[in-house]
Amino acid sequence: MATPSTQYMMQAGLAAGMTDTQGMHSPHPKPVDPHLSDPVNMLPPDLTPDSKSRIALHGVGGKDVLVPYLSIGAWLWGDKAIFNHNPTRDLPRIHAAWAKLKSVGLTFVDTAQSYGDGESELICGTLFRDMPRDSFVVQTKWLSTPDMTNTLMQAGGPKSKLKDSLIRLNLDYVDIYLVHGPIHPSKISTVAKGMADCVESGMARAVGVANYDTKEMIKMADELAKHDVPLSVCQCKYSVVRRLPEVSGMIRECKKRSICFQGFASLAEGRISGKYSRFNEPQRRRRFSSHPIHLLEPTINVLKSIAENRHVPVPAVALNYSINKGVLPLVGVRDAGQAEQDMQALGWRLTEDEMKQIEAVSLQGSRSSFMQHVVNGGREPMVSLADLTQSSSHHICSSHIILPPDGEYCVLRGIYDIVLIASCNVTLNGIKVSILR
Repeated sequence: MATPSTQYMMQAGLAAGMTDTQGMHSPHPKPVDPHLSDPVNMLPPDLTPDSKSRIALHGVGGKDVLVPYLSIGAWLWGDKAIFNHNPTRDLPRIHAAWAKLKSVGLTFVDTAQSYGDGESELICGTLFRDMPRDSFVVQTKWLSTPDMTNTLMQAGGPKSKLKDSLIRLNLDYVDIYLVHGPIHPSKISTVAKGMADCVESGMARAVGVANYDTKEMIKMADELAKHDVPLSVCQCKYSVVRRLPEVSGMIRECKKRSICFQGFASLAEGRISGKYSRFNEPQRRRRFSSHPIHLLEPTINVLKSIAENRHVPVPAVALNYSINKGVLPLVGVRDAGQAEQDMQALGWRLTEDEMKQIEAVSLQGSRSSFMQHVVNGGREPMVSLADLTQSSSHHICSSHIILPPDGEYCVLRGIYDIVLIASCNVTLNGIKVSILR
């Protein structure tokens, strides 16, 4: 299983308003500067993706991974801390949703080792049971959690944790394996070696990154190329109310490098689905920000108006917007009703005028320190364990490991600052390591 506290660490941070979309919980959301926008339509004019259409993600040796234009997020499958998963109530709903998605070929699932402390992967494994291996695509993620063998032990962490994922998924390999975030206490070059090992061993067909910024993504792509492994996917939060990856130039860089840009939280965790209002705010445990819904009403009203005119659900409009922008949207699905709504994003395209209406009320968003590493403006993280044991002090990205002069203690900080971790003392190469708040 994943580190038992992982889902509760994430829940505490999100409930506190910590997110990689800081602009969403700013009291003054920032509109998008139209001069920084990409064209309203990034797809070829003669392309209208449907449930049978596929995107080719670059694999090793020209062996591409073919995926639908819509990916299904499985974070809420099994996660009790944030999404209050109840197996008795939720498993039948998940299976019903999967049956509907499977019937039209939308079988691209995104999960992670940290989702529900591995429970999400277990649930996915039950869904894949008795399905031909080439009839679905699964993507999971490696998170550098406070587990000393995973966090500090050089390039072996990704492969070691992927072995555990494959057991939970009951598979021989995953199609896509992502680094969950740039909080790893190792250099990007070291992590790239670990991810390349996963591909070379046949445990993953393609690899990518999540929550990286553009410079980090480029660095990872360059390091993977040294092992003849392409960077296939870059996953970041993207929606009508969080267009930062577009205005920052990340999506353009992905297109230039033939990297698939995957946007998660395409409905802003339900905030632009039409479900919530100023009279029905999201629960704090999964609101993902303290941004009041009434500030999103101009955006939601435009989405609702277009949805009514087209006779489709509001989520379908928001997802179709992302697809038109050249983004592969990722959306969480709780039940068959949500699956039905999301499926209606395919088979049609918003007009240029409708796209402009949406963009006029869209928001930019910004980055915060959650799932990121920044120290003194620096970006290249980490030192090796050997460096750690030989030096008296290190400041390592936002996860900085500090080794006092006496050489007895070091403190790992970063994403783990968001929640008090029960005192965890480990002796590592003669150094007593304490993970503290």
